[in-house]
Amino acid sequence: MKAVGFRKSLPIDDEKSLFDFETSLPKLEKRDVLVKIRAISVNPVDYKVRQSAAKDSELEEPRIIGWDASGTVESVGENVSLFKKGDEVYYSGDISRPGCYAEFQAVDERIVGHKPVNLNWEEAAALPLTSLTAWESIFDRLRIREGSGSGRNILIIGGAGGVGSIAIQLLKKLTRIHVIATASREVTRNWCEKMGADDIVDYNDLIDNMSAYKNVDYILNFADTLGTWKEMAELVAPQGAICGIVGATENVDLDLLKNKSVSFHWELMFTRSMFHTRDMISQHKILEQLKILIEENKIRSTINKSFHGLSADTLKKVHRLQESGKSVGKNVVIF
Repeated sequence: MKAVGFRKSLPIDDEKSLFDFETSLPKLEKRDVLVKIRAISVNPVDYKVRQSAAKDSELEEPRIIGWDASGTVESVGENVSLFKKGDEVYYSGDISRPGCYAEFQAVDERIVGHKPVNLNWEEAAALPLTSLTAWESIFDRLRIREGSGSGRNILIIGGAGGVGSIAIQLLKKLTRIHVIATASREVTRNWCEKMGADDIVDYNDLIDNMSAYKNVDYILNFADTLGTWKEMAELVAPQGAICGIVGATENVDLDLLKNKSVSFHWELMFTRSMFHTRDMISQHKILEQLKILIEENKIRSTINKSFHGLSADTLKKVHRLQESGKSVGKNVVIF
């Protein structure tokens, strides 16, 4: 099968940063489905892995990255019960296994969902990673209950990104929480408004721009944990909660949260699949719930730009866009 991969962590403009190659079809484990991929989307984790996974030495075999896809089930492992050949699916995948920059991918059925019938391939591929991250951040980490939140508010730092875009929608459709999103450019402000945010504030000078709010009950940080740590500690309400998805390159001062008895939570969408947690099947269930919400037109795809063709040249273009920091919503590649 055709695939795109890398052997060495190189700048994206380097000819060998990503390259086309041929490889064997993946072998199925007992609970795997083999998916013929129709579309994928690219996330920040893609270029971060490409930049860091082979800094010191060249890999013997090319590494295939990519963790968002939609496609058709080609075959199933012997213990698969949730899917059959021909099913249309969408999923994010497992960061410890080969990714979706390929014609086919093997993925555990417990982290796969049936594709919403009212979405095309590229619209569906834009959703899994960001939707799972947003859902787990809101409902698993912050433990916000569906239907709750009247009189409470939440600040989303990075509202126009892929995760922020879906988090705004989930909060507006499934809770009563007042949603404040950060955005600093006209295009990102317009995007957050389109997603349904109640208020939009400039990311720069966050404390001053949040002066209308004495405190916020919850903070979702999808952009810069370290750079906004002091601002979050000041803005969060006593006994509030913060959830972050971006690792800190330096130590943060947890004592800033102590007097307010604030809880801090990490969210990594890959945790369940990496460690085969007891509740690994939760991601299948979340994707199935999301499917219903989408088919009821309560949640929309966050696709923004489409690219065409499984090739290193195409994926380099998308990586450049992602690395620029100017990406809005999701970028999708149609095979």
